[in-house]
Amino acid sequence: MSLLQRTIKLVLATCLAAWLADFLGLTYSTSAGIIAILSVTDTRRSTAKLAGNRFLSTLLALAIGSLAFHFLGFHLGALAIYIAIYVPLAFRLGWEIGITPSTVLVTHLLLEKSTSSSLLGNELALFLIGTGFALLANLYMPSRQQEIDSYHEQVEEQLKKILLRFEYFLKSGDGRNDAALIKELDKILQQALQLVYMDHSNHLFHQTNYHIHYFEMRQAQNRILQDMASNINNCHLAASESLILARLFSQTAKQLSQKNPALDLLDEIDNYLTVFRERPLPKTRQEFETRAMLLQLLRDLENFIKMKVEFYENYKED
Repeated sequence: MSLLQRTIKLVLATCLAAWLADFLGLTYSTSAGIIAILSVTDTRRSTAKLAGNRFLSTLLALAIGSLAFHFLGFHLGALAIYIAIYVPLAFRLGWEIGITPSTVLVTHLLLEKSTSSSLLGNELALFLIGTGFALLANLYMPSRQQEIDSYHEQVEEQLKKILLRFEYFLKSGDGRNDAALIKELDKILQQALQLVYMDHSNHLFHQTNYHIHYFEMRQAQNRILQDMASNINNCHLAASESLILARLFSQTAKQLSQKNPALDLLDEIDNYLTVFRERPLPKTRQEFETRAMLLQLLRDLENFIKMKVEFYENYKED
């Protein structure tokens, strides 16, 4: 949400809440506006959750405040006793978010020197009006779908660059690789997840975890690529083996789209693994290390693709 949109929401929620409270003849009507401005948050879900916690906190505060003023009198000492009892209880119950607005309402009891049912009703009405307008203000949330789609494109393009870079290293025999592209992708994925978590919180009903699980799947794939980059740095394969791996990386790069299940790649990797198992056993330490490195890279690539296949099977209709 942009600063302009947030400012407009706060102005409307605050002024409309104060106006309605005044129109209904409530005392301290501006307090409804203050409660509204305190209750508008960045997401619908957090606003609804905070409203529930603040309501319970307000009930607790008015109850403790009424008892303190009734038995001790209307003075600052009674207010101090109220705070000493209410604040620890609010924290203990997880309602501390309501301490500030609830205490403002309790001070009205002190100023009016009354705990009558009409005054308590007045305070509850102020709270409900302020919170109600905050909830109404958050009914509008700008769509983030365009930004999310942009991150999908960025992630797939970055993955393609990484896999084609692996292909180049294997074909050229140049294993120097500082994993810069992988680090860039990690930052992109963190930004994408932050966005989709927030967008997810703006949908109270009919929501899907598709985007969250998509970027989490790509994050897990990126961790595999990190291990593969390290192994390629220490890779000394024969020319034929390097070309086979290079070809597989190239094919994987071409099938990265979120709509592509890439099942045929798993079959191809399985065929290569069968061929390598049937080869004569290595006779030297160098041959053994080379064979182990080759198999590890193939296994990592297989796991990389399996993550995508499992995701596709779970969300192919989305």
